[in-house]
Amino acid sequence: MKRRIWCPGTAWVCCWLLGWQAAALQLPPCEETDYHFEYTECDSSGSRWRVAVPNPSAECSGLPDPVKGKECTFSCASGEYLEMKNQVCSKCAEGTYSLGSGIKFDEWDELPAGFSNVATFMDTAVGSVENKANSCNNSSWTPRGNYIESNRDDCTVSLIYAVHLKKSGSVFFEYQYIDNNIFFEFFIQNDQCKEMESTADKWVKLTDNGEWGSHSVTLKSGSNILYWRTTGILMGSKVVKPVLVKNITIEGVAYTSECFPCKPGTYSDKPGSSGCQECPRNTYSEKGAKECTKCKEEIYYAEEGSSACIERPPCTSKDFFQIHTPCDKEGKTQIMYKWIEPKICREDLPDALTLPPSGERKECPPCNPGFYSNASSSCTPCPQGMFSDGTQECKACPAGTEPALGFEYKWWNILPSNMKTSCFNVGNSKCDGMNGWEVAGDHIQSGAGGSDNDYLILNLHIPGFKPPTSVTGATGSELGRITFVFETICSADCVLYFMADINRKNTNVVESWERSKEKQSYTHIISKNASFTFTWAFQRINEGQDSRQFINDVAKIYSITVTNAVDGVASSCRACALGSEQSGSSCVPCPVGHYIEKETSQCKECPANTFLSIHQVYGKEACIPCGPGSKSTKDHSACFSDCLVSYIKDNQTLSYDFSNLSQVGSLMSGPSFTSRGTKFFHFFNISLCGNEGKKMAICTDNITDVTLKDMVAESEDFSNFVGAFVCQSTIIPSDSKGFRTALALQSNSLADRFLGATVETMLENISVKTDMFPPSPSKIPDVHFFYKSSTATTSCEDGRATVVTMRCNPNKPDQGELSVPSSCPAGTCDGCTFYFVWESAEACPLCTEQDYHEIEGACKKGFQETLYVWNEPKHCIKGVPLPEKRTSTCETVDFWLKVGAGVGAFAAVLLIALTCYFWKKNQKLEYKYSKLVMTANSKECELPAADSCAIMEGEDNEEEIVYSNKQSLLGKLKSLATKEKEDHFESVQLKSSRSQNI
Repeated sequence: MKRRIWCPGTAWVCCWLLGWQAAALQLPPCEETDYHFEYTECDSSGSRWRVAVPNPSAECSGLPDPVKGKECTFSCASGEYLEMKNQVCSKCAEGTYSLGSGIKFDEWDELPAGFSNVATFMDTAVGSVENKANSCNNSSWTPRGNYIESNRDDCTVSLIYAVHLKKSGSVFFEYQYIDNNIFFEFFIQNDQCKEMESTADKWVKLTDNGEWGSHSVTLKSGSNILYWRTTGILMGSKVVKPVLVKNITIEGVAYTSECFPCKPGTYSDKPGSSGCQECPRNTYSEKGAKECTKCKEEIYYAEEGSSACIERPPCTSKDFFQIHTPCDKEGKTQIMYKWIEPKICREDLPDALTLPPSGERKECPPCNPGFYSNASSSCTPCPQGMFSDGTQECKACPAGTEPALGFEYKWWNILPSNMKTSCFNVGNSKCDGMNGWEVAGDHIQSGAGGSDNDYLILNLHIPGFKPPTSVTGATGSELGRITFVFETICSADCVLYFMADINRKNTNVVESWERSKEKQSYTHIISKNASFTFTWAFQRINEGQDSRQFINDVAKIYSITVTNAVDGVASSCRACALGSEQSGSSCVPCPVGHYIEKETSQCKECPANTFLSIHQVYGKEACIPCGPGSKSTKDHSACFSDCLVSYIKDNQTLSYDFSNLSQVGSLMSGPSFTSRGTKFFHFFNISLCGNEGKKMAICTDNITDVTLKDMVAESEDFSNFVGAFVCQSTIIPSDSKGFRTALALQSNSLADRFLGATVETMLENISVKTDMFPPSPSKIPDVHFFYKSSTATTSCEDGRATVVTMRCNPNKPDQGELSVPSSCPAGTCDGCTFYFVWESAEACPLCTEQDYHEIEGACKKGFQETLYVWNEPKHCIKGVPLPEKRTSTCETVDFWLKVGAGVGAFAAVLLIALTCYFWKKNQKLEYKYSKLVMTANSKECELPAADSCAIMEGEDNEEEIVYSNKQSLLGKLKSLATKEKEDHFESVQLKSSRSQNI
């Protein structure tokens, strides 16, 4: 009975026993081809054994006995491998290579053994987690031949490789990472899934367009699990540009028991090679080649590093392009046609095209401004101190003027000396050495390239910028600008990038344009005196295919103008300040903040609260008044707010002091969600007043672990660092993508220039949309701070604008509350003008005497208190303080006024009482008189009866009753004072004829 013998290399005792059992079964003896050698795991003393392990298909007996192996830290040199039979290092044969103690992955036609892909959707904020996870099933790292490409969507995809090291080592790889809308991490975990300390800085830095960066990390002995992880952030319809990785090299595997064959398209012609060389053009090689084989060039062709020859196709219009020849001695030029190199087509096939004939010879265009033709076919720059418009000889600048240095390229007969062009492809070197751009008379246009995904590059180097002599020393102002006119004509998804490199440190994308764009102008402001390299890069498609389908898609640049260039030429002269008579008529620099007076050509300081124009220094009109609520800096380079604003309303002055709000205010609006449900926030920093013109609001991308302090101190050229009056970042919360911390990206400036602060709703064509916010609860007018960004964008040709409305709200103390319109959670509805409302008690006007009133207390013991209270509701702060309680003596006029009132009241009561008394007295007298009359007439009366009580006819009324005269009120009072207190009657005189008898 036959048995199949197989054992793991680590269980050598088991293998020995099974080999003994196989011998007992009488299997044929093993030959060298039936087994291979492996090392066991190292023991605690650092020793190991070499054991023979049968191959899976072997059926034999009699394996060699285990022998003591090399020490665990042993390794061979590069170009060698460990020959396990004799345990000695041997050189690799031709057609193979070895890194000695390392392994290298440079062939990406398919995913190499040991690598795996894991795709997830980390955001669980919106929608079904299961649906999102399923949507990432097709997202992965994709092999592209010479490199591997990351995902382009917003899934999180990890490329994983596990390696076990016998000793400490390292991992090295090359990468291209140009889009900050995708996060790229590299980190290492141990076999317990804990991140290693060596990858604390796991964020990989961005690279320049078309350039490969490198990244290396040390590895500890033992198990190391390597992760290349990418996560896309799709904020719109724009697709992110993937991360590319190649040449992954791992050192520290201790030994390799075999050499690696050279990949197709490469060869190794010497023993002991540590790497393979690429086959030249029109040659090819298969895997493990010792040399390259030539193609039959008449019929076939091959690019560099090809694994096979390709049949040449018939020539078409896509295989040639036109150029303008340089001017000859006669000043003539003509259009010529050239094959795209390397030429891969055949002209002798049916339907093949041949080169069109050259065009007729025409007059050369004039020289560019600042250059002149010196009776030759080339143009020469004007000497220092002279100028030319390009059509005439150079002339000296008149007295009192100086050359306006710069460059103005608008004729493209030859490429200027400070410009160069090149071609670059991330996956191959097919277009290396080609011209990326070609001159075409009145414009320069992108060239053919080697394939549609090439980067066609045009560079312009400017060693530095300086302002005109008369404004030397100005700080914080425009030093220069670059303006170019361009258009793109595309049938595919082409992109034109405009980039700037400062001091040869890093290249940043300033602006980009996708697909076809009409002829337009773009301007970029230079505010720092440094060496700049400006780059235009045109790519027809961004796909990993080497096709040539869109060769007619082109980008054209018609003119490039650079002002205030250090080594520039002059097309005109400008006025300058003259020195004293002793120094002659030479130009002298004006002090900071001075303009040139027209009459005397002397320097004169700008008036107070004006700033010097960055475009003009000649005449007093060069000093531009600051806006309302602002003042100029000491050097008159800009206007700023001191946080004090005044406003006159109804003959009353309202004064505001926003000093307590001068610190940077922050606002987080949102959340918002991408089309795939990724949660993000808009984060704003606002420096209301700045610090005498210094912009204090800072925004930064934190996709690296570099601290903000390090960025500020390290370099002002840090690409992800933005300082402004108002800046914005996009925040991805930590729970959105599974990161350890929240991430900030897409930082940009919304305002770098302060215009003014006023209660008016419009300033410099920037209007306040009051209907975007609810009305103010108080009648105190809002104060609007207006800002402007000097950087124009594709969607905002005049730059962005920002309005911060300061609103008085006593219910919100201290810093108060910042908000954006509810209808525009991003702070803007058009992407160009941003609106904010800052409600705070600190936004109320300063208190004045009209904001309080007094209350007088009662006069007590000759003293009276006066209290002061604020008017309600109170809508003011600080300013005039509330007066203290005041105590004063009561005045005399008040005492006699009270006495008079008391006496008057007493007299009134007394008069009423006396009136009642005498009325009652009068009633008694009338009663007694009536009784007396009745008694006189009575028969029983003892007095003689009257003759008649009536008046007879014809008789005169001689009897009259005469009453005594009534006394006056004063008399009655005197009478009461003198008479006794006894009852008495008033005497009544009866006047009659018988009165004497009675």
